[in-house]
Amino acid sequence: MTKISIKNLKGEQVKDVTLADSVWNAEVNDSVMKKEIRLQLNASRQGTAKTKTRSEVSGGGRKPWKQKGTGRARQGSIRATQWRGGGIALGVTPRSYDFKINKKERSLALRSALTEKAKEKKLMVVDSLVLDSLKTKDAKAILEGLKLEGKILFVTNEDAENLYMATRNLGNVIVLFADEINVFDVVNADVLVLDEASLKQIEEVLK
Repeated sequence: MTKISIKNLKGEQVKDVTLADSVWNAEVNDSVMKKEIRLQLNASRQGTAKTKTRSEVSGGGRKPWKQKGTGRARQGSIRATQWRGGGIALGVTPRSYDFKINKKERSLALRSALTEKAKEKKLMVVDSLVLDSLKTKDAKAILEGLKLEGKILFVTNEDAENLYMATRNLGNVIVLFADEINVFDVVNADVLVLDEASLKQIEEVLK
């Protein structure tokens, strides 16, 4: 059983909470994590790259020169792949990069990512992430109070509008709701900051 301190936004310890071992002390599966991250990155690809084949480029309706007697190599069309401006052989066509991953693998990947953050001491829990203002200077004060550096991922289960507005000008901060938490953002963050409500929700869904 692992305990972690719950702090307020000033960095003061409020109480302790016991983390669920099934979520925060799970067996880490690197291959499943990699698979889930690749799935997320692939989903962001447009897949609209396109080259024209010899049947799609313009021109080339007639034979460039006669078959024999010119001393040159025989040619059938200026749309052939060896011609400048001709079609592309085996070129790219629009496609989807999506692939399927089952629910158990997704759950294992997220539990693995969360376990790594807990073991690396890069997990912080606060009592609440509700802000009274949406000023960036107030968000910076919170980062200083909690002694947060690097890329920060805030995960909340409460009203996050002010938090989002206050941090959107900070390039190193991402704000997500608890039901939006994902492997890529967890792995990519230097510090994962949860409010108490989102901690309970995540444990309830994943355990």
